Amino acid sequence: MRYQYQALDVQHQEVSGVLEAANEREAARQLKRRDLTLLQLTVDERAQAAAKKEAQSRPKRRDVLMILHELGTLLESGVSLIEAIESLAESSHHPFLTRQFAEVASQLRHGVGFSAALKASELNLPIYLTQLLEAGELTGHVAQALRDGVNQMEYDAKIADEMRNAMIYPSILVISGIAAVILIFILVVPRFASILKSRGDADIPFLAEAVIGTGMFLNNHVLWVISAAIGLAMLLVHVFRQAALRARLQDEISRLPLIGDWLLEAETGRWSAMMGTLLDNRVPLLRALELAQHSIKLPSLQAKLTQVSKAVRAGTPLSQALQDNDAMSVTGHNLIRAGERAGELPRMLKSLARLFEDSGRVRMKRLLLLIEPAAILLIGGAIGVIITGVILAITSVNQVGI
Repeated sequence: MRYQYQALDVQHQEVSGVLEAANEREAARQLKRRDLTLLQLTVDERAQAAAKKEAQSRPKRRDVLMILHELGTLLESGVSLIEAIESLAESSHHPFLTRQFAEVASQLRHGVGFSAALKASELNLPIYLTQLLEAGELTGHVAQALRDGVNQMEYDAKIADEMRNAMIYPSILVISGIAAVILIFILVVPRFASILKSRGDADIPFLAEAVIGTGMFLNNHVLWVISAAIGLAMLLVHVFRQAALRARLQDEISRLPLIGDWLLEAETGRWSAMMGTLLDNRVPLLRALELAQHSIKLPSLQAKLTQVSKAVRAGTPLSQALQDNDAMSVTGHNLIRAGERAGELPRMLKSLARLFEDSGRVRMKRLLLLIEPAAILLIGGAIGVIITGVILAITSVNQVGI
């Protein structure tokens, strides 16, 4: 527990601070060893509440990667597995992680394998990581298998972050533009509504009538508009939280000309990197195909890879099966075929993953170069139409006056 204290030092000067101790008696002993005379000791309620909240929360992805990195470093340094696990269980990492590692250490003490203990824990690790560790236990290279698995997890996280970050600015631009158009309709356009009344039944340009009519409607039903916008936002959040619906949407997007190629290269790059890592750790080809397929989010590509697995199981070479089912680009077919013939399939798959990663980054930049001006033109066009409608209404009134 954390305590706040006030005490007197040897010069009888008042000092204060924070310390950690099991109880108040232990806290008083610590202060006495520092030659401090205790005046007041209180529990740090804010720190206790924060610690309790943290203990109940789930760790972030970077926290999991960090503790796995530390475990890999300890194993590569020659520390035994059980000692490394117990050391991390007593560390200052997220409480949830330390509890899980303490449970893993207990399982190891009872003779359970490391991969099985991790799989049974609540860490929610990728299935390929436990498969890599199982292969590492059989070959005696647990540290290398763990390092490869963590590198693959970082690769997956990097691809996901790049795709997410690439859409942040265009999303902000589009949302800001829509908000600006709505504000113009609600706050600016209704001020010109009197123009319609002054014209009576006379004809005015259709655009002017449509713009001012839309502005009046939004202004008179502003609460309904806000409620509808909030409802639509909640519906979109609900839809994107549904894995099946999200995958179906991504599948439809993958058929678009530019963004589709980017998504496909990102997915095939992730698949190639995982296949290379699994095969490099002596995971059987059929099992590697099954595990790598779990990383694919596009249903159409998953269906193709399912057929690839069936063809390989029937004796067809991997490169030929990929080509027959159109599951890879021409470059991918050629590189995988070369890797099979040279006996360097894992290394060739990793090279293919890096190639797709670089190509995907280039496509992402091209896509952003198109999205940003397109969004600006679209928003500017909408605002231009509104202003044109207002100007037409004003000029129409002036013409009547003349």
